[in-house]
Amino acid sequence: MIPMYVALGVAFLLLLVSVFVVEQQTCAIIERFGKFRRLAHPGLNFKIPLIESIRARISMRIHQLEVDVETKTKDNVFLRVVIAVQYRVLSAKIYEAYYTLQDPVEQIKSFVFDLVRAQVPAMDLDDVFSRKDDIADAVKKELELPMSDFGYEIIKALVTDIAPDANVKAAMNEINTAQRLRVAANEKGEAEKILKVKQAEAEAEACILHGKGVAGQRQAIIDGLRQSIEEFSKQTGTPSTSAMDMVLLLQYIDMLKEVGASSKSNVVFVPHSLGHLSAINEQLRETILSAEVLKNGQG
Repeated sequence: MIPMYVALGVAFLLLLVSVFVVEQQTCAIIERFGKFRRLAHPGLNFKIPLIESIRARISMRIHQLEVDVETKTKDNVFLRVVIAVQYRVLSAKIYEAYYTLQDPVEQIKSFVFDLVRAQVPAMDLDDVFSRKDDIADAVKKELELPMSDFGYEIIKALVTDIAPDANVKAAMNEINTAQRLRVAANEKGEAEKILKVKQAEAEAEACILHGKGVAGQRQAIIDGLRQSIEEFSKQTGTPSTSAMDMVLLLQYIDMLKEVGASSKSNVVFVPHSLGHLSAINEQLRETILSAEVLKNGQG
């Protein structure tokens, strides 16, 4: 007869072997003699010792798989495209997820490789960058139906990296740099052109104003001389020609005085006979008369 303590020890050992715990977001597959029996959900569970066994523990969390695909574009540029696929086991298809596929990760990789290598070769390199969301959506749609039959749900597909060959990257950067330098050169040229045009316009305006100023100055001098001569003739009764000769002689003497007083003046040879003075007077009178005629004609 078996002693009581031995029976209790055996019973306690069987109890320990039959009790097991399933973690949160996990499901255990229970088999009986190698055949699927049931699913054990999170919490405390029991199995028949020596008859039932835990075949596997399936995580119900979301997994992420990164697939690195090397392919080429329509314009014959080789590049690497990294696709991140987020997936999880469907709670209603745990049996299919475990028993249908030998290696679900490799199955997903095969679908991604096939799709990317079918779509990217139909695009130029620039289109691959601008349409990466289209590639990700196509991967998700391609995986959803077949993987659902196998017990997996595709949550999201993302294109996380597009990496052309290093030489292609360098060439693209050089092209971009050249384009920006060309735009900068054009803008600089336009700025210099505008500056020169404005400078020329300013110089032209200054010349016009200077000419007007000189003309006004000369006109004012002529008017002043004319008024002075007329007043002098009225007060003294001296003929205007004589008064004009005297004024011009005074101006001529003042000019000689200023030339001689200037320390920076060079040697100046001036005809100094009365005949020459008469010629100067005659020329000045003609100038004054011409200015008067011009003024009256404009008036």
